[in-house]
Amino acid sequence: MPDITHQLISDARAQAGKDGTRLIASLQQMSGLENAAFVEQLATQFHYPTLSMMQMHTMQPAFEVLSYQDAVKRGCMAVQDTEGNTLLLLADPFDQGLRAWAQGIAPKQTAWRLVHHTDLAAYLAQQEHLVRAVDDALLGSSSESGNVEQQDISLLSISEDGSPVVKLVNSALFDALKAGASDIHLECTPTGLVIKNRIDGVLNKIGEVRGHETAEQAISRIKVMAELDIAEHRIPQDGRFKAVLEGREVDFRVSIMPSIFGEDAVLRILDKKALSDELKGFTLDSLGFEAGVKKEIRRLANEPYGMLLMTGPTGSGKTTTLYAILSEINKGRDKIITIEDPVEYQLPGILQIPVNEKKGLTFARGLRSILRHDPDKIMVGEIRDAETAHIAIQSALTGHLVFTSVHANNVFDVMSRFMHMEVDPYSFVSALNGVLAQRLVRINCVHCSEAYVPDDEELSDSGLNRKATRNYKFIKGKGCGQCRGTGFAGRRAIAEILLLNDKLRGLITSRAPVELVKEAAKQNGTRLLREAALDLVEQGITTLEEINHVTFVA
Repeated sequence: MPDITHQLISDARAQAGKDGTRLIASLQQMSGLENAAFVEQLATQFHYPTLSMMQMHTMQPAFEVLSYQDAVKRGCMAVQDTEGNTLLLLADPFDQGLRAWAQGIAPKQTAWRLVHHTDLAAYLAQQEHLVRAVDDALLGSSSESGNVEQQDISLLSISEDGSPVVKLVNSALFDALKAGASDIHLECTPTGLVIKNRIDGVLNKIGEVRGHETAEQAISRIKVMAELDIAEHRIPQDGRFKAVLEGREVDFRVSIMPSIFGEDAVLRILDKKALSDELKGFTLDSLGFEAGVKKEIRRLANEPYGMLLMTGPTGSGKTTTLYAILSEINKGRDKIITIEDPVEYQLPGILQIPVNEKKGLTFARGLRSILRHDPDKIMVGEIRDAETAHIAIQSALTGHLVFTSVHANNVFDVMSRFMHMEVDPYSFVSALNGVLAQRLVRINCVHCSEAYVPDDEELSDSGLNRKATRNYKFIKGKGCGQCRGTGFAGRRAIAEILLLNDKLRGLITSRAPVELVKEAAKQNGTRLLREAALDLVEQGITTLEEINHVTFVA
């Protein structure tokens, strides 16, 4: 097996030309050496110390010295060892220009280390999720918008983009997707633009851009991507566009709203691929419901006919729970059809119909057509109007099992919502099997949570006292890198279920006061959302502050 000699380098250079990456690959192939041995011999030729992949993992990336974008683009990066010393890692010792450039931006007395190019690429890929591309893009200034095709978003493409505004917008999309955000908010202010991401149901400020002109151009960029009217600034506009991240398509729904400082944009992220990966083998067990709730949901989901209503505010996980139910009951023996706006996840073996109001395909019209398609079970994404409500109820009364959702604060407010739609109370309660109201509660980060003692004011504001909470295990996250400093990591679903019996049906049809309906429901086993939330506090899973944010104090 030949050593790396000047002749071997010369032969490899003749084969690879000026391409540094090909030169290194050709040289290793000619030498026949394994990665570690090849790097050691190459380092001997150039008098460089080496660094192994294992040693790299003991060090912290120094992206403040050399940005991630430059590291990916140039094949060189800075790290800090355990003593705080800065090291520059490179894989191509033949590139004189790279060394001159890196030495110009690195601190004095920075040492070099030679690494294998595959080790460097793997290390950079592992660090990518720690990088916020928007940090670099926020430094940009104004630029004009251009014609847009479907965006291919990656840190490398962002770093190579010459337009600061395009770079800013793409960086905001990239960071939101990497952070698992559900929405991106671009808010115009008197001084410029504020970017926020909604993560685990809470808005987090990501950064701020100075300059009113830059803010206007960023909003215009979003309009161009969503094919909206960039000349219209006085009325709200809605649209959508697609982007590609890591080879997968991601849909964005766009809402533009005029404000006193310009216009605000909100982008709802619909990442079907991520949801597909999340929902593989998906069941109710993974949502965090308590055992009694799961048992009742499964019983309602396996009724031969009738209606199961889901309720809760936007972002409370209604659609995810409905998908989990459909995944569990889809045994291949029944015809299951859904109509959704939009279809967020493709369920195998189920016919899914997307609403298209521009073409006249509304929930009501689609539901009528579904009934002629011989369904056994139907999911209606949302009941928004009286016509859809009437058809859904008639479907449940004629032998179909209907799953649907409606916006209401709790299981009892659902009744008034349907009465407001002038639905016949008797038909409604005859069709209804049960109502499920749910919320998503952030849970404490396991990496930084510690015990704490709430003061009397916090207990009082939560409707509690020392005696009632003597067995509570109060725990709160203090914030760390794993939870982005919030103290919370992930969310869990809580629910209240209203199961219909003859007494409740009679009270609802007679339009009895809600106090009587609540009392009868409690006697029938209904536990309120607040009670389910307090159970999580008692177990140390979440905090009083969090449950006060998502549920009413009794």
